[in-house]
Amino acid sequence: MLELDESAKKAGVTAVTGVGWTPGITNVLARKAADQLDEVDEIATSWGCHASDTVGKAVTLHYLHAVTGMIPSYIDGRITLIPAGSGLEKIRFPEPVGAINVFHAGHPEPITIPRYINCRTVTLKGGLVDTYLVHLCNALVKLRLTDTVRKKDIVGGIFNKLLPYLEDVGRPPEPCSACRVDVTGRKKGRWTHIVYGAAAHMDALTGLPASVAVQLIGEGKVEAKGVMGPEACLPPDEFIARLKEKGIRFYKDDAMTEPL
Repeated sequence: MLELDESAKKAGVTAVTGVGWTPGITNVLARKAADQLDEVDEIATSWGCHASDTVGKAVTLHYLHAVTGMIPSYIDGRITLIPAGSGLEKIRFPEPVGAINVFHAGHPEPITIPRYINCRTVTLKGGLVDTYLVHLCNALVKLRLTDTVRKKDIVGGIFNKLLPYLEDVGRPPEPCSACRVDVTGRKKGRWTHIVYGAAAHMDALTGLPASVAVQLIGEGKVEAKGVMGPEACLPPDEFIARLKEKGIRFYKDDAMTEPL
């Protein structure tokens, strides 16, 4: 889609790609944090969720695709292919997701964010609260059962039929999805770390941002033309305020407890 940027500009078209939970909310939070710094060094985006907050084969196929093979990340000023599933670390998300293990996964944030925010590194990591499902998916990847489109489709179909039963294992009282963005850089010569996060059910996190973006464009609050990521053109504060009105919870501290 980004290759259509020049054509869209010539046609006077505004096309914003990837306005959902992640990418989408993560990109706008990265923009909000970056705008507060004089110099941005690293942007680390991440997501975590309960498996029972996901519904449908499309989600299953997307997850299998994101954790298979070599995936692009933006490291030290250039796009670099790294193994999906590498870089394991524990990150705290807003409750009820909490602290979970995440790892590098294939996603658009490292592709689009460096186009619009000058920085050294942009990464994306994700993970499930349900660790047994993570191990199961990792086993499928190691067995090379997800390395072609056809294999993913077959495995995804089987997995999706089993998922309703697997999700009942340790189902939480409130299934939830969340994201977190850590931005580091310099402000007035001092190293600064800004953290933002968001949480809600996945359907709201995925659908509402696209709706809000359409509203902002329709109201003339997005003047840029071309094909671009949300961090390039959406006004962060108004975007966030409208999502908060619809029930998405935002946070602004490392412990993911202080409301934004």
